[in-house]
Amino acid sequence: MNVLIVFAHPERKSFNGGLVDVAVKQLVDAGHTVEVDDLYAEQFDPVERVEHYTHSAAVLDYFYPLNEQRAHFEKGSLPQDVQRELARLEWTDLVIFQFPLWWHAQPAILKGWFDRVLVYGGRYTSRMRYDQGYYRGKQAMLSVTTGSPEKAFRPFGRAGNMVHWLWPMHASLYYVGFDVLAPQVSYGIQGGGIRYQEEADIIGHLEACKAAWVDRLTSVDSERPIPFTGWDDWDDEGVLHQTSPLRWRLG
Repeated sequence: MNVLIVFAHPERKSFNGGLVDVAVKQLVDAGHTVEVDDLYAEQFDPVERVEHYTHSAAVLDYFYPLNEQRAHFEKGSLPQDVQRELARLEWTDLVIFQFPLWWHAQPAILKGWFDRVLVYGGRYTSRMRYDQGYYRGKQAMLSVTTGSPEKAFRPFGRAGNMVHWLWPMHASLYYVGFDVLAPQVSYGIQGGGIRYQEEADIIGHLEACKAAWVDRLTSVDSERPIPFTGWDDWDDEGVLHQTSPLRWRLG
C-alpha cells in the first residue's frame, strides 16, 4: 500500500513530527511505501490568489477562483505546487493528515491545501462528488493532537464534541470521494493539557499516545470507513428520503 502523510506543523521536532516518524517506521516495517508531504518545509502557499494563474481570465480585476481552477486544469497549466500535490494523491492508497487542532480547526496551511489542491473541475464537479467522487477507492485519515484532555472533548465536555470539530474535514474528504477512516486523536499534548504534570507523567503520556498510534497502524489496511449517505439516499433537494431506514439511526 502507498501511504502519503500530509504533515502540517511548523516544527519538525514537535510531537506531531514524532508521530510522523512513528507512522513511517511502522508502515515501512509492515511493507508499505510511505512519502511525507511536509507543507511547511516545502513552503506550500495556502492562499488562493490570481497570481497563481499565469493564463488568468480575470476581467476588470474580478478573480473567480473556481473558474480559474477549472480552466487551468483543463489546459494542464495548474500551478506547479498544486500539480505536485495532485500527483502525490494519484500515487497514494491512503493519505494521513497529521496536524494539531488550532482554534478548533486545522492549521491555516492545511485549510489552504484543501482550497487550492482539490481543484474544481478536476477533483470535483456538480455530479462528481460524495460516493461518486474522484477519489473513490482511496482512503483518508486524520491524526490530530489537542491541548485539552480527552474527557473535555466528549459530549458535554468544555471543549465540545470532537466529532463536531473534525466533521468539516471529514465531510470535505468524503465530498471528493475518499473512504474516511475514524480519526486518531492524541489528547492532552499541547499547552495546559500536560504542563501541570510531573515530567515522568508527561513522558509516560506521550509514549502512551505513540504506542496507541503504532497499534492503530498495525491494522489500518483492514479498517472499515465511517459510513456516509450518498446520492441514492437523498431526494432532489439533497435531503434524506422519507422512507430511508437511515432516518431513525440519524434522527
